[in-house]
Amino acid sequence: QVQLVESGGGSAQAGGSVRLSCAASGRTSSIYTIGWFRSAPGKEREFVSSINWNGRNEVYANVVKGRFTISRDNAKNWVYLQMTDLNPEDTGRYYCAADTYGTGYDSWGRGTQVTVSS
Repeated sequence: QVQLVESGGGSAQAGGSVRLSCAASGRTSSIYTIGWFRSAPGKEREFVSSINWNGRNEVYANVVKGRFTISRDNAKNWVYLQMTDLNPEDTGRYYCAADTYGTGYDSWGRGTQVTVSS
């Protein structure tokens, strides 16, 4: 079992930056990939970014490519999502999720809210 806790959300102005953190605990040896997802009222949950647990193979949704950067602290069980050049469409609740044993995202955090105002 993997537990995930997100932090770092808050409010930002358009064009600003926010860094989200995801702390993993438990059976972290089972993690293949950590992904970030977001949801907003009236919208389906969407994929934002992912990174392999070894810190390689970053993947980004087209809408955030070039603005968001995912990274992993190999000394700690933390994954970060640096978000820059934010716009109001980035508003939402951001979740990190773990794909364990390559079977799909089966562990989820409770999320952290990001609100971007124009």
